[in-house]
Amino acid sequence: MLLVAIIGLLMTAAAVALTARRALFLYRLATVGQPAPERVEYARDNAGAELKAQLVEVFGQRKLLKWTPSGTAHFFVMWAFFILLTVYIEAYGALVQGAVTGTPDFHIPLIGTWPVLAFLQDFIAAAALIGLGAFAVIRVKNSPKTLGRSSRFSGSHLGGAWLVLFMIFNVIWTLFLYRAAAINTGNFPYRSGAFVSEGVAAALRPLGEGANDALEHVGLLLHIAVMLVFLVIVVYSKHLHIFTAPLNVLFSRRPDGMGAAQPMRSGGKLLDFEEADPDTDVFGRGKLEDTSWKGFLDFYTCTECGRCQSQCPAWNTDKPLSPKMLILDQRDHAFKVAPYLLAGEEQRKDLHEDVLALLDKPLVGEDGVIHPDVLWSCTNCGACVEQCPVDIEHIDHILDMRRYQVMVESSFPSEAGVMLKNLENKGNPWGMSEMKRAEWVEELDFEVEIVDDKMPEDTEYLFWVGCAGALEDRAKKTTKAVAELLHIAGVKFAVLGPMEACTGDPARRLGMEFLFSMLAQQNIETLNDAGVKKIVATCPHCFNTLANEYPQLGGNYDVVHHTQLLAKLVEEGKLTPITPIEEKITYHDPCFLGRHNKVYAQPRDIMAKVPGVQTQEMHRCKDRGFCCGAGGARMWMEERIGKRINTERVDEALTTDPDRVSTACPFCLVMLGDAISEKKNSGEAKESLEVVDVAQLLIRSVKGEAPATPAS
Repeated sequence: MLLVAIIGLLMTAAAVALTARRALFLYRLATVGQPAPERVEYARDNAGAELKAQLVEVFGQRKLLKWTPSGTAHFFVMWAFFILLTVYIEAYGALVQGAVTGTPDFHIPLIGTWPVLAFLQDFIAAAALIGLGAFAVIRVKNSPKTLGRSSRFSGSHLGGAWLVLFMIFNVIWTLFLYRAAAINTGNFPYRSGAFVSEGVAAALRPLGEGANDALEHVGLLLHIAVMLVFLVIVVYSKHLHIFTAPLNVLFSRRPDGMGAAQPMRSGGKLLDFEEADPDTDVFGRGKLEDTSWKGFLDFYTCTECGRCQSQCPAWNTDKPLSPKMLILDQRDHAFKVAPYLLAGEEQRKDLHEDVLALLDKPLVGEDGVIHPDVLWSCTNCGACVEQCPVDIEHIDHILDMRRYQVMVESSFPSEAGVMLKNLENKGNPWGMSEMKRAEWVEELDFEVEIVDDKMPEDTEYLFWVGCAGALEDRAKKTTKAVAELLHIAGVKFAVLGPMEACTGDPARRLGMEFLFSMLAQQNIETLNDAGVKKIVATCPHCFNTLANEYPQLGGNYDVVHHTQLLAKLVEEGKLTPITPIEEKITYHDPCFLGRHNKVYAQPRDIMAKVPGVQTQEMHRCKDRGFCCGAGGARMWMEERIGKRINTERVDEALTTDPDRVSTACPFCLVMLGDAISEKKNSGEAKESLEVVDVAQLLIRSVKGEAPATPAS
């Protein structure tokens, strides 16, 4: 037994040394990146929320359990790692005690003889074994060889995944071998409960005492050896997430939804554009070292599961963007250039030419780590972040790279340049006169207060109309409907009219942070001077920017989306839908309202209160809703690659055979409306089909109006 203990401890020392060496390498590589003190501060200041996140996301596997049966299988395999730690405590205890006393009958103090623990150990090991079978079936069924691009495993390192499944299998069968032999030799600490081990023991008992004694020693060494080999494999593979996922969850941003885009930082401090030095400050991400340590933690934590990829509207319409590959390509490049990044000045001169050649490869470029088409295909919809089980923040990576391309390289789609010029010169993406912002008011049969100095004291809300709501004909219908509903409900509101400018969302999401900052500060000054406290907005992009991003610049307001306010007014009886609307309606969730801000219920609540309405959900809805294609400044860029995202979404809507498609966003209204018009022209959609805002449905029912005739 002494020899067994020596072999076991030597194996352990070697494996721990290899693991520690790898861990040190990963730490040093991550800290090459930019500081991110705000992540630590957030985790420290929100300890309660972070504890809940660990319980729900890590231990509770909330996101993974949305995906059954794979989520269920992963739940049991993950919990096997925790519960079977007790078996390894017993194994090492038996190793040491056997060497000292000659009898390896160790048990954990206090709990080590409880039948409940014995049952739990065997149950979770058996459940994990079944889970491995499920994983194998899922991987074969969803193999890229069979499904090609549509497989969520497309691009993943499949060999490593199969190796890890094999190693977990080895952990389980050696566990049962060791425990069964220990039962037969009398060294097992439990008298009952270990139902699987007892079954295996019954099969081994005819071999005799000597054979079972040998099997106990061999099984003990095998069980420890397999675990140690598995440990080394984990830290050198994608299964590193076993250790890094809790950290990534801890340091991720955890508002109720994705909320704000992160402000630009340099050296861990907020970037002040007035004092920024282009020679020393970091503007976005132009090279790998510009990535923060949290970005490197994202690289390490990616499980290559492909859930982000399977939900991405760009990938699903044959564009080159895969959120998964965006992370993996950067990770693989980081590992390749790590010898240079970690070397001193003198050491760098002696590096292999292959490493030095990689340094000339741009982070973004035609021959770069990330192709420009990948970067500009993103709609910022957040489907990737929402579905990622380990809280990787893909949008932060994309925005940082876009910022460098736009602000330093001046490299971005040409048509987006027109939008930026219009924002800078006219305060709206279309370049229209600011005087046109109040023209819709003249089409109402009641008076609307236009603020020219201070908000009137009896006015509760500032109605933030937004560029589309004021200037785009289809969106203006929503604006007028909301204004009428607020008037009917007796809600006092005012508008800024010509004093309103774009919130800056398109500029920020494109990567032009300087222009966003300029527009935001201008609007904040206007709002503060007017004494605005409460705002209602019809555009989810404006809503998100005003509520979540303006506080970064000192603009703090109580902001609601119009569907939230209207649902409240209906609930309070201040708006009463009376006239039935006998139509089948399918609702499209705007990304910046739904995933980014978790507003799913209120638009549906409004439709549910309208008599006669039959709602039919599309199969991709709520947190799995499919983007219209307009976010991330894509509204002002041509979609030249693959199928148009808005066409894909309308194709899905048509499967519900709707009379109307409803939404709650002017961008979605335009994008879906354009796709529906194309479908009408090709005869694929009925002529009466149109897309409307939920506010338009509500005003029809409240006022008893006939449906508007759709434009030809």
